[in-house]
Amino acid sequence: MSAGYQSPQDLHLAPALVRLAPTEAQAFLAYDHAAKCEGGHLEPRVRELVSLAVALTTQCGYCLDVHTQAAKRLGVTREELAEVVFVAAAVRAGASVGHGLLALRLFDEGEDEGRKIPTGPV
Repeated sequence: MSAGYQSPQDLHLAPALVRLAPTEAQAFLAYDHAAKCEGGHLEPRVRELVSLAVALTTQCGYCLDVHTQAAKRLGVTREELAEVVFVAAAVRAGASVGHGLLALRLFDEGEDEGRKIPTGPV
């Protein structure tokens, strides 16, 4: 097994993946293309900053590679990249707090509503 699970060279496997599931791949690629289209209300630079924030949140190394380079080509600065990092981190942390609120409500509702709380592995 290689040292890392993800490698930029893995992107070379994309054509093979498309050939293995052509219907699904074409649907995905059409959707991806539509989301990245030019001429929409968002400038390409803004789209790449959003893409970077999402890639940081989902922790997709491939997306980080592709969208960091695209953002750089569109003139995004290191300072802007750094701000996007912390915006994404704050939103992700906020989502943890939001899920914490859900967990608290579920905790409070738990057995009060007659639901049996699992005691073993789920």
